[in-house]
Amino acid sequence: MLELVKAGGWLMLPIILCSIISLAIIVERLWSLQVRRVLPKNLVAQVWRWEKIHQLNDEHLTELQASSPLGSILAAGISNRHQNRTVMKESIEDTGRHIVHELERYLNSLGTIAAITPLLGLLGTVIGMIKVFSTITTQGVGDPGALAGGISEALITTAAGMVVAIPTLMFYRYFRGRVRMLVLKMEQEALVMVEIMHSQRKPAGGQ
Repeated sequence: MLELVKAGGWLMLPIILCSIISLAIIVERLWSLQVRRVLPKNLVAQVWRWEKIHQLNDEHLTELQASSPLGSILAAGISNRHQNRTVMKESIEDTGRHIVHELERYLNSLGTIAAITPLLGLLGTVIGMIKVFSTITTQGVGDPGALAGGISEALITTAAGMVVAIPTLMFYRYFRGRVRMLVLKMEQEALVMVEIMHSQRKPAGGQ
């Protein structure tokens, strides 16, 4: 492996660095975007139980907000539960935009790595071919060993760039789709909470 890195030239260093960063982001996002961490089960039911026994206080709201992204969205709506539906939904949407930004953390970096590593490999190819033609100019084509270094550098950097870019792009697409799915489910849960609370208030408040 070390021989391949040396044969690929100095451009192997940024490609390897990109691979390390990509792997770190992928592991972190796989951990952070688990459904159980973003959308804990029965959270809306728990909120409603607190409401029924009149324990939906600031302490529980702080606990709810810190529990998960869904909890933060629900807490934003609950803070305005004595307002009408429009106010509750607006507060949920405002918090939701921040949550989406958090869920998409590092994904732009992942997409950038997927885009630039093939270009780094292509640059290595160009540099390798320049070395080949320079050798041909100075020494002719009679010495295959003299040409092998440039050709090897061209092929190795190209392969390395593709090896990093392909899985990075696959995970980038996967995480984007996963974030959209999680956001949709959080919106559904938040709307359920809004409807439950206001349907229970109608007989007493007439709203």
